[in-house]
This record gives sequence, structure tokens and C-alpha cells, in this order.
Amino acid sequence: MENVVLKVSGMSCGHCVSSVQKAVEEAGASGKVDLASGQVEVSYDSAKVSLEQIREAIEEQGYDIL
Repeated sequence: MENVVLKVSGMSCGHCVSSVQKAVEEAGASGKVDLASGQVEVSYDSAKVSLEQIREAIEEQGYDIL
């Protein structure tokens, strides 16, 4: 398992947290989203999903990865 912390720009409410969480999970990873810090801690199996796929899933929800 790989672990990475991504800085996510544009989150401002609980709905944003839910959207990012859902995007990470649908990409095939697990994550813990922290609204206060604007970060998401992601754990994923690099044999099943790439970090780029996770980043794209979050960006498709309208958020930027810094």
C-alpha cells in the first residue's frame, strides 16, 4: 500500500469533503479528508490504481491538487 497526502484547493464545506471522499473511493483508494487543512490522506494499491488516476478523479469533481 502506498500512502500520500494531497493538498486540495477549493474545499469549503462538508459537501466538498463528501465529494472528494467519494472521488477517492470511486478511483479505488481510501482517504481521509481534512477540511481545515485542505488535505486528503490517501492509501492505495499502486498495482490497482495510480496516483494520477486518483488526482484526476478529484479534479473531475472541480477541485485542484496543489
